[in-house]
Amino acid sequence: MNGVHDMGGMHGLGPIVPEVDEPVFHHPWEGRVHAMTLASPTRSNIDAGRHQRELIPGPQYLAMTYYEKWFRSLCELLMKSGLATAEELARGRAAPGAAKGEPRFTAAEVAETMSRPASYVREAAAPPMFQPGDAVRCRNLNPPGHTRLPRYARGHTGEVAAWHGAQVFPDANAHGQGEDPRHLYTVRFTARELWGQAANPRDTVSLDLWEPYLEHA
Repeated sequence: MNGVHDMGGMHGLGPIVPEVDEPVFHHPWEGRVHAMTLASPTRSNIDAGRHQRELIPGPQYLAMTYYEKWFRSLCELLMKSGLATAEELARGRAAPGAAKGEPRFTAAEVAETMSRPASYVREAAAPPMFQPGDAVRCRNLNPPGHTRLPRYARGHTGEVAAWHGAQVFPDANAHGQGEDPRHLYTVRFTARELWGQAANPRDTVSLDLWEPYLEHA
């Protein structure tokens, strides 16, 4: 979907100013939000979580900090999933007699669970359409739902740099349509292809893009 969250390449937002010695969390509550999100049953679908943050209205999205967006998304997913009500979230405790959910993992399991490698690689239903070295063009897609195709790359031509096998397709997974594995590629673009002749001719941008986003150039 097209929204303010897809701000790559947008003008007028000012320069990026890195914070010197930036801490992992600026406030203790941010760490708690991070932990709650990872422990929530809704975390089983990371694409749905990303899409939920994309649904935050633009003016609010721009005014919120990173973990404020995470917290809002978590609350809304918990309500959508029937795991909590708005009243329970406002009170900070379950309603009397509410059903108890099974924990995603216990405190003793956190370290092992979080260090366990995970993979989104899946079996493919068809062979890949592209090979490293192929010239490809990003389709000019404007889907109403979640997508990982950046707006600034749509319609532009690059070269396949690597193939990563079939992986979970976020455009389907975010909307409860199953994993729908599709082939994933790293595509390299020249900066001038994306930003015009004022860009440095030696610069390139590499994007990981799923097969449905691409066509032969």
